[in-house]
Amino acid sequence: MTKSTDIALRIVMRLAVAETDRLVSPNPTTREVAEVMGVQYTHAAKVVAQLQHLGVVVARRGRGGGLALAETRRLVSVGWLVRRLEGEGDVVDCEGEVACPLAAACRLRRALRQAQEAFYASLDSLSVEDLVADPTGPVLLALGQK
Repeated sequence: MTKSTDIALRIVMRLAVAETDRLVSPNPTTREVAEVMGVQYTHAAKVVAQLQHLGVVVARRGRGGGLALAETRRLVSVGWLVRRLEGEGDVVDCEGEVACPLAAACRLRRALRQAQEAFYASLDSLSVEDLVADPTGPVLLALGQK
């Protein structure tokens, strides 16, 4: 899994718990979320833009603005989200700049694709809401509190 996907999942989890607790800013900014989750702002901004494009996060500018999960996104499948963030491509690039000489008779590519699908399938039954259930939710809420 890429670092961007890891950051995206952490941001989505943080936004999911921010909605449920009045002590936490209900619409934190990208900068606030990045700081609390311990990631660089520039990385967080790129990931937030990608999450917006997927319709998972809504970002509003100005006073009263900030980030929020889109309606019903607490119930989105983690497998669906990771697939979109990672892309549907193969684990390895067999037809890269220099094609693999084993391409015509390789069994590894198929085995890796099956392993990749098994990974995604194991995440399909989880929702964002599942990820922030106890004990994770309270820990997420405690992050950044002084």
